[in-house]
Amino acid sequence: MARRGRLRIYLGAAPGVGKTYAMLSEAHRRAERGTDIVVALVEHHERPRTQVLLHGLEQVPRRQIVYRGSTFTEMDTDAVLRRRPTVALVDELAHTNVPGSRNEKRWQDIDELLDAGIDVISTVNIQHLESLGDVVESITGVRQRETVPDEVVRRADQFELVDMAPEALRRRMAHGNIYAPDKVDAALSHYFRPGNLTALRELALLWTADRVDAYLRRYRDEHGIRSTWHARERIVVGLTGGPEGSTLIRRAARMAAKSSGAEIMAVYVSRSDGLTSASPRRLADLRRLVEQLGGTFHHVIGDDIPGALLDFARGVNANQIVLGSSRRKTWQYVFGPGVGATVARESGSDIDVHIVTHDEVAKGRGLPVARGARLGRSRTLTGWIIGLAGPLLLAALLSTGSPAPGPEFASDVLLFLSVTVLAALVGGLYPGLASATLGSLLLNYYFTDPLHRWAIAERHLIVAIVVYFAIAVAVATVVDRSARRTQQAARLRAESETLTLLAGSVLRGDDTLGALLERARETFGMETAALLERDREDHRWSCVARVSVSGDAGPLRTPDDADVDVPVGDHAMLAMSGRVLPAEDRRVLGAFAAHAAAIVDRERLKDEAERAHKLAEGNRIRTALLAAVSHDLRTPLAAIKASVSSLRSDDVAWSEEDEAGLLESIEEGADRLDQLVGNLLDMSRLQTGTVEPLIREIDLDEVVPRALGGVPEGSVVLDIPESLPFAAADPGLLERSVANIVENAVKYSPPGLPVLVRASALGGRVELRVVDRGRGVPDSDKDRIFEPFQRHGDTPQGNGVGLGLAVARGFAEAMGGTLDAEDTPGGGMTMVLTLPVATPAAAHREREERKAAHAPGARG
Repeated sequence: MARRGRLRIYLGAAPGVGKTYAMLSEAHRRAERGTDIVVALVEHHERPRTQVLLHGLEQVPRRQIVYRGSTFTEMDTDAVLRRRPTVALVDELAHTNVPGSRNEKRWQDIDELLDAGIDVISTVNIQHLESLGDVVESITGVRQRETVPDEVVRRADQFELVDMAPEALRRRMAHGNIYAPDKVDAALSHYFRPGNLTALRELALLWTADRVDAYLRRYRDEHGIRSTWHARERIVVGLTGGPEGSTLIRRAARMAAKSSGAEIMAVYVSRSDGLTSASPRRLADLRRLVEQLGGTFHHVIGDDIPGALLDFARGVNANQIVLGSSRRKTWQYVFGPGVGATVARESGSDIDVHIVTHDEVAKGRGLPVARGARLGRSRTLTGWIIGLAGPLLLAALLSTGSPAPGPEFASDVLLFLSVTVLAALVGGLYPGLASATLGSLLLNYYFTDPLHRWAIAERHLIVAIVVYFAIAVAVATVVDRSARRTQQAARLRAESETLTLLAGSVLRGDDTLGALLERARETFGMETAALLERDREDHRWSCVARVSVSGDAGPLRTPDDADVDVPVGDHAMLAMSGRVLPAEDRRVLGAFAAHAAAIVDRERLKDEAERAHKLAEGNRIRTALLAAVSHDLRTPLAAIKASVSSLRSDDVAWSEEDEAGLLESIEEGADRLDQLVGNLLDMSRLQTGTVEPLIREIDLDEVVPRALGGVPEGSVVLDIPESLPFAAADPGLLERSVANIVENAVKYSPPGLPVLVRASALGGRVELRVVDRGRGVPDSDKDRIFEPFQRHGDTPQGNGVGLGLAVARGFAEAMGGTLDAEDTPGGGMTMVLTLPVATPAAAHREREERKAAHAPGARG
């Protein structure tokens, strides 16, 4: 298999920083070393210094492509492949090729060269990366139409950042080294402002730094390097979820501020069984704090907390770890040295460990939730009563007999054992242990020699009491474990039923987001459940759907307002409030979150299907348009051509009257073409959704008369009262709509019966009625006549392709109005165009603009 070529990219922050210059300089260096290198395509943009560097390099002739009557040049990929150099220079990686080229994008041409084993050197600006399109647009106000997928750039074998200070770049621009002199002022005052260039430069530097970091991580993984390389300061903050977390994060932020480019990564390590999980609300507060300080929050699962923390630190190549002083009390150190001491001992010489003091030192951490606390409060309380009161009552009853120990001592032990077993059966492990301990003490004090003393004279009695205590502890342990296993089985059964129900609803696809949230709220006994979504640009949270047990439940606006939250995809969160869920409940809650993500994806796919349907509808309309254009454009063109050919003919001597008739025919054909092309363009704009009306206050008495210029004189009667309020509409779109409606009415109106155009006000709307006395339209066809390429009865009367009313309704709806068809009393059809009345604020603004326009000294 042939070796794939290597790709080297010169990355710049803006045009003119010197990417092409650096690429050509590298080409000369390689050519001097004897490398077979050619210029496949370089855009010098008439820059003299760049043109000079092209001298002495072999250039592959470009391919010429004719498109819409103009000739363009693109890289001749086939010629480069036939030439097969060692290295090829291909400028402007993100360039879009002229239609008719081998590939749509230039980076696809470069891929072919790389597949053929040819090394390629190319250039690209940071604003052309696909993932940064929105960011660059927010900075510069310019949307980049030519982009390249980030993955294409990431696959490059070598990067080189061509950097230049904004001031130096602006000086180059001012000296005419980048753009032509007539474009310099506009560029300096818009795209090349110092703030824009500084922001773009930061983007380029950060993107390059991330790529370098990725290369470093890959190199370390490939070579099995576990030790930390101090190439960049990375500070890991170990969190326990306790109140000292904010102190540790702020301390790490101060440390990072002293080192330029340092990163902060807060890490919370939870055990796999989740029994010591911290409060989700407190973790949310810590997450918000670290993100506000420019860091990131990470959640790691691991039973060995020091080991998990060190593995994470080494995995991200961190060189500092910040931990808090232990909150354990002095006596608790008998169980081990603690996390801080263990991490410091095992970190080695490549990671510095900082132990930070805080206000919670040595105040205790509290005990974790007991594993066996699964029997219910009332049952546990009953067990404690039996375990404590039972041995006391039994000792009181048995001690009334013979005080001296004898053969009946074995019976006494069995009686005490029965009480202990009963306490364990009812209350679980701890009541059973308490009963065994108390029973052992009572047997020693009341039933063994010497009596009423904490001593035992006979060895076999000692054995009996020890065996009794061991059996009691064993029975209590077995009972407690059995109770926990029963509870776990019941819980797993409930979980399986819930998951089965969720899986069935997924397969059927009949679950709505609101129903899912209500089911989750009921399952976990919460007060409120909501799906929150974070905006990709400003990162603000918004509530997509919300259910609650009562209308006065507190709002859930952000994950911080919730008692528990789980992620749903990359930009959403399932949040619930009411109580803090135990760790074992989060597994099922994760299933609900996955189902919510499936619903969101399903809605997204449904939207995409609707867009695809609209696209298919657009293709259908375009097909119909081509079919209609093939006939309706040809007719007026044929008439024009025949008239022009007749006028130019030398065989016939035309009279002035005949020439006037031919010229009139040419003019009528041109008008018909103009109207037809105008409707086609308007319909195309409506189908592609590019109609953006400029709504303003307008007077119908000014717009409507202009729309009547295309109809014969005397064919329309206009009735617009002077008291009519102003309408809120786009003057251009309104004029086009009215023109199409009136022309259609005149076309179908009988001779001698003019069309009536009347305006009136009704509530907050302005109505414009176009009344004709034609044959009318049946009710079943009133909606169909507004569809593209429809003529009433499918029998053409006059000219056109049936777009006039479709365009008129589309423009009316784009302006917030409506267009409907009604029957004219006495026969005919009435088109009713309804528009909103202009608001007082809009009317005042319009009057002020008119005053300013007509003020003395105002410029047009």
